Amino acid sequence: MEKNLLSNSGWFLGLGLLLILLAPPAGADPLPAPAPPAAQGGEWQSVATVALPGGATRFDYQSLDPETGRLYIAHLGESHLVVFDTKSRKVVADLPGFPNVHGVLAVPSLHRVYATVSSLSRRNPGFLAVVDSQTLKTVGMIPVGIHPDGLDYEPRTGRIFVSNEWGKSVSVVDAGKNAVIARIPLHGEVGNTRTDSVTHRIYATVQTENRLVRIDPYSLHVVRRYRLPCRRPHGLWVDGPPGLAYIACEGDARLLVLELGSGKIRAKLPTGPRPDVLAFDSSRGLLFVASESGFVSVYQKLGTNIVPVSSGSFLGFRAHSLLVDPLTHLLYLPLENDDGRPVLRILSWKS
Repeated sequence: MEKNLLSNSGWFLGLGLLLILLAPPAGADPLPAPAPPAAQGGEWQSVATVALPGGATRFDYQSLDPETGRLYIAHLGESHLVVFDTKSRKVVADLPGFPNVHGVLAVPSLHRVYATVSSLSRRNPGFLAVVDSQTLKTVGMIPVGIHPDGLDYEPRTGRIFVSNEWGKSVSVVDAGKNAVIARIPLHGEVGNTRTDSVTHRIYATVQTENRLVRIDPYSLHVVRRYRLPCRRPHGLWVDGPPGLAYIACEGDARLLVLELGSGKIRAKLPTGPRPDVLAFDSSRGLLFVASESGFVSVYQKLGTNIVPVSSGSFLGFRAHSLLVDPLTHLLYLPLENDDGRPVLRILSWKS
């Protein structure tokens, strides 16, 4: 019995010494928090493939009008705006007259669709085309900056913010007057521009400066600049409720998760080579990043963390433009060359 007690006390003494040795010294940083739970995997499922009009040339951005179910697709290589009915899964119009069309944005409350068109010149300005979504007639061509690309609408002010990539600025358009009211210099090539749905602030990536900027939609002044630890940040999505920005950096194939309040980088995650367009399914907490290399990466939002689900699946040649329907959760991926023809691939992601 005495031997047993002595053996036990020695064991407890040894354990105590081990715990003392493992404890951090006074004043040291606490042990790191446990990693967030890993996201469950998933897989791509093909729903339909629909032939698109025109030649096997480059596509760019898309925009969905959730009220009508119409999807507007920029067919850059053809200088056309394709109108696709997501309910019938048929092309309803193939609109000419949009030279080198890049960005496209449906604004249902205004019954308007806006598209950025470019002369592909570093001297001559591009235009913001204005289309009546009910008649599909072009009702305006507003001169903006050089090589306009991304754009977004801020509803409180009724203003459209247009990225002038080569013009190194953001043009501000009064949607009611169809007129430019300001041009905000950003001193570097501008990638995407997004509106924060909660704060109504405007954010734009400045890719040659490796920065994100915040613009006040009323004063039209730059009120904050964030330095980003990556090369050529271009793609952008602003997740308003938690105050996060998801930024795709095409120079080093990286996704950054930025806390907009503190400026802290919460995560640096790998993407496919040359990431471009981001799509976010907010109700499922799924973030998709499409790349020029044809790989699409999938991430899961867990609280305020983002974790990889799929490191990247090859979905097609230059599969860089992706859009998610928030109601059906289907994803739309225009491909310029699928056996020599352009197609719209409709996909789902099954977790």
